[in-house]
Amino acid sequence: MSRRNWFLFLFVGLIWGIPYLLIKVAVEELSPPVIVFSRVAIGAAILIPIAMKRGSLMPAIKAWRYVIPYAIGEMVGPWILITAAEQKMTSGLAGLLVATVPIWSTILASINGDKTVWHHKRLLGLLIGFIGIVLVVGIESFSGRHSIVAIFMILISAMGYAWAVTMVSAKIPHIEPISINGLAMLFTAVVYLPLAIITAPVHAPSTKVLGTVLALGFFPTALAFILFFQLIKDIGTARGSLVTYLNTAFAVLLGVIILNEPFTLGIALGLPLVLLGSYFAGRKGVTSVQ
Repeated sequence: MSRRNWFLFLFVGLIWGIPYLLIKVAVEELSPPVIVFSRVAIGAAILIPIAMKRGSLMPAIKAWRYVIPYAIGEMVGPWILITAAEQKMTSGLAGLLVATVPIWSTILASINGDKTVWHHKRLLGLLIGFIGIVLVVGIESFSGRHSIVAIFMILISAMGYAWAVTMVSAKIPHIEPISINGLAMLFTAVVYLPLAIITAPVHAPSTKVLGTVLALGFFPTALAFILFFQLIKDIGTARGSLVTYLNTAFAVLLGVIILNEPFTLGIALGLPLVLLGSYFAGRKGVTSVQ
């Protein structure tokens, strides 16, 4: 890769690793519905004008019967679950559990008839990944540091991510992702507007939290999408997808360094196993790298 692409790769990994940190700070003063509404409203305000300028918004609107379920599985459900869960767990653990997405995607692919799932490397990846999940869930929940309910809220979110992307990739692969995500964010903002109004804080949040919410909407919600699709255009989907593992590592490290979160035994044992398992589970027997 060129120096520019290496920079994009590292930068996307970083900004997709910070939402868990930002959410952890925001939930100190704001309710989960307010946080979700704010981030998607900012994201939609950035992505939709770009889609309109490219002339790709109308095809996404016409495919609403797929975009709306995608929004529910990718944003409406997961983002409220993750935000609520982070009231009872560390940001690093949340990022680690979300890294199981390739594992759930592989299982969905097998259900949909993808026989490459049965390649020995992918099966090994599933096994390693599940061992990592069991270790994380078992050690973190029984240690009393984290709520078992919150842990499963994150895992359900990861399953939602996997289903949403699998579905939209199969049904409307010809529609530009920026248009799909911009429209999905707009739909999610409409869904959460009433809840955000009801749960709005009585007093204005601190400058720190306001800045955190703005950063959450701009960087991981909008900018990361723009840069990521530019990256895969340059280096291909196969190599571009490896950013998943980088952002998980950033999520754990930022939580430990900035928020002084503990680097627990569950994370120490589970992180390498989940990342290794996800890597192999997400690979196909023959992969074309551009």
